[in-house]
Amino acid sequence: MAEIKKILCVCGSGLGSSFLMEMNAKKALTSLGIADVEVDHTTIGDITQGSADLFICGSDLLPNAEKFGRAIGMNNIVSMDEMTEKLKEAFGL
Repeated sequence: MAEIKKILCVCGSGLGSSFLMEMNAKKALTSLGIADVEVDHTTIGDITQGSADLFICGSDLLPNAEKFGRAIGMNNIVSMDEMTEKLKEAFGL
């Protein structure tokens, strides 16, 4: 499995939900003891192949995000438990 060094959180507008997921992803990474991972947010329309090692989005955007690489679809974008569990799985912990 490829190493994850950059995560992009994406949503339709690149402002609200993607920023919320970015903050939650950073908190989850810290709680998991994972450092040296860049986390940012943007709109689904701005991602490209290779622009991140992992994309995080709402489950409705998952099929679109998966076209550009490995992706996690959140059923509840505000859930810290879901974010932590999915990142734990993505990092193989």
